[in-house]
Amino acid sequence: MKRRVLLPVILASAITMTANVPTDYVWNSMSHDSSASMPVGGGDIGMNVWTEDGDVLFYISRSGAYDENNTLLKQGRLRLHIPGDKSSPFSQRLKLNEGYCELLVNGSKVEVWADVFRPVIHVEVESPKAISPELSYESWRYADRPFKKGEGRQNSWKWSSPKNLVTTRDSIMADGNKVTFFHRNPQSTVFDVTVAREGLDSVKHKLWNPLANLISGGRLHGDNLRFKGTSDGEYDGTDFRAWNFESVRPSKKHHYTIALHNRQTTEAAEWQNGLDSLERTVSLSRDRKASRDWWRDYWKRSYIASPTDADSVVSRMARNYTLFRYMLGCNAYGKEPTKFNGGLFTFDPHHVKSTEAFTPDYRNWGGGTMTAQNQRLVYWPMLKSGDFDMMKPQFDFYNRMLSNAELRSRVYWNHDGACFAEQIELFGLPNMMEYGTKRPAYADPGVEYNAWLEYEWDTVLEFCQMMLESARYHGTDISAYRPLIESSLTFFDEHYRYLASRRGSKSLDGDGKLILFPGSGCETYKMTNNAASTVAALRRVTGDYVNYMKTQGDTAVSKWNDLLSRIPEIPHRYLDGRMMIAPAKTWERINNVETPQLYPVWPWRFYGATVGDTAMLDIARNTYLYDPDALRFRSTTGWKQDNIWAACLGLTDEAFELNSQKWADGSHRFPAFLGPGYDWTPDHNWGGSAMIGFQEMLMQTDGDKIYLFPAWPLGRDISFKLHAPANTTVEAELKEGKLTKLVVTPATRASDIVLPTELK
Repeated sequence: MKRRVLLPVILASAITMTANVPTDYVWNSMSHDSSASMPVGGGDIGMNVWTEDGDVLFYISRSGAYDENNTLLKQGRLRLHIPGDKSSPFSQRLKLNEGYCELLVNGSKVEVWADVFRPVIHVEVESPKAISPELSYESWRYADRPFKKGEGRQNSWKWSSPKNLVTTRDSIMADGNKVTFFHRNPQSTVFDVTVAREGLDSVKHKLWNPLANLISGGRLHGDNLRFKGTSDGEYDGTDFRAWNFESVRPSKKHHYTIALHNRQTTEAAEWQNGLDSLERTVSLSRDRKASRDWWRDYWKRSYIASPTDADSVVSRMARNYTLFRYMLGCNAYGKEPTKFNGGLFTFDPHHVKSTEAFTPDYRNWGGGTMTAQNQRLVYWPMLKSGDFDMMKPQFDFYNRMLSNAELRSRVYWNHDGACFAEQIELFGLPNMMEYGTKRPAYADPGVEYNAWLEYEWDTVLEFCQMMLESARYHGTDISAYRPLIESSLTFFDEHYRYLASRRGSKSLDGDGKLILFPGSGCETYKMTNNAASTVAALRRVTGDYVNYMKTQGDTAVSKWNDLLSRIPEIPHRYLDGRMMIAPAKTWERINNVETPQLYPVWPWRFYGATVGDTAMLDIARNTYLYDPDALRFRSTTGWKQDNIWAACLGLTDEAFELNSQKWADGSHRFPAFLGPGYDWTPDHNWGGSAMIGFQEMLMQTDGDKIYLFPAWPLGRDISFKLHAPANTTVEAELKEGKLTKLVVTPATRASDIVLPTELK
């Protein structure tokens, strides 16, 4: 296998270029249903917008709107009827550069957009002559809804919803020119059931509970509206009630707002006052300008683009990368992170899977439940795309759960450190169904009684590493997250010495190393001893945390250096005469289709085309190319990351093929609605892993060095702007096999650029 040689290049000065501006994405025909919707949003709001039979419709989603069962609720559906010439040309245009949707419907222009800085949706209608639009707020939660079989997968109950479980009704009140709607959680929620089932009632008063008394909802308002009554109907198999409004008078311009508000309170009046206060802050011209300026700046941060339309494969990859990054930008400032299983853009579920004939609130794998192995892929690519501010919701998600995770360790095992499970609720406890409902009396109460998830505790370390990397890339202040990083590392040190001491008189092995048994290599290699993924994670995070402390002038590193000395080496094995990275030192069974033996390549970067020496690269390539399980599990579906490993190992042809498959159009009208893969549509961990693979083909870093095109076929044109450590951006363009543009900012970092020999 030939290794591409990379050589340093020194630039005398930076070359300027015009920032990439994404082109509009346009439809010229209407849609038939919500599965052919277009994502629109901003701040922490997502809307699925489509036009059907001349009416503009959209679902409303907002980060953090959880009900008592831990479902992430839609906030309803809006229907706008525009009178006019139905024979006039139609278009629906996603104005990416400014973050809004423009529709031409029946001779009128409609703009739908979300305020980036406050949770308010704006709908603006402009017509060449005075018209009288009609507007409806539609809700399927106008009454309590009993759960159907299988519907519990949208929340914490999963496959075993109790008898008589319901989604309780919303409160919806129309008056004059507005309709107010909200869902109010009771004091008792699925949180209480989880605490009881997991044996934590004794510390329940100390546990953080984000679900009790949570009120989520908002208000639709229009100065020129008049309520005219309700009507009942059915859409895509789900019954609903509509609160209908008509225009008071014809006008050439109409403006409607939907203000959204979430708050934990026992007083509905307090929630109402907060909503009133929010509405008083709205200024159409100011908020429009601020939001569109934000989106323009967002696209200036980074991009990947095709300089020519001649290469249809690269053009499609770049387009879908851009469209997917737009969806991530719509939850830039949410309290809760972007969900791997649909983000803010799920739609009527039977269009994803015909057997899932449930309400628009449905998504598989839960609303407030996070599968960490999937979730991490949504946030890793934000480092190179420069979206550091958007990583905060995910970091805060873990930080809020810290005290609950530490209490688990103290109650179950009486030692320090935070134990974070793989299938974790937004309040930091394992999902109660995955924890096990038929646990034998002898089972360790701190371990999920689950063949896939038992002992899988190391994914939190990837989020810890993202925090450290955001500081290294951008200088992000991560001081608030240091207790999380330290507690997560402490857990592994404390817990595995605790387990060893219960088996015998020594807490370390004969070499003074931790014995990471029983462990788990992702969900796949079970009952492991020193799983490669866990060992690499501990070595990388501990070492990088020590380095971070030194950059902060903190010299109290002896504790962490001691831990580093106790972490075992990454395991290897020989197969057919080739040395490879082993999944673990030993394991007892294989349970899934992941490849943790390649985690030391990525995300942990101990091996690679730009890391280490030739011998280490050969070991990693042997693992990728010849490990029988790695070959058996190879795929580009969903969260699969073979496309990333191929890029990191410099396997150019393989990387391009896998990444082009990753970025194939999804099965719905909007091409970046990927999935469902193993999860749901839109599959955000599919898009995230595709983003990472694309970025790694174009740029990799090691120490101070920045390697360009380490796994990109140099005969294919491409341009990009990506971020590197030390507040560095690199902007490059490749045309006809030649590097035609290169900007390194700051210019002092130009000497750290390494190019392939073919471009020297």
